Amino acid sequence: MRKGLAGQRLVAVFIAGLVLLNYPILSLFDRPQTVFGLPLLHVYLFAVWVVLILVVAWIVERGAR
Repeated sequence: MRKGLAGQRLVAVFIAGLVLLNYPILSLFDRPQTVFGLPLLHVYLFAVWVVLILVVAWIVERGAR
């Protein structure tokens, strides 16, 4: 039962990643603004990427217990 729930959560994270890294959302961050000297779009992409990796790691580790 626990393994199935972890699989469903991983699918949800995958779909969230598709939505967050697709055109309509990316266009919101494609502006000539900077954050700590870095373009806003690059900061957004890196932040989403790191959060997705952390969430997947959390789900996999939690499912292993």
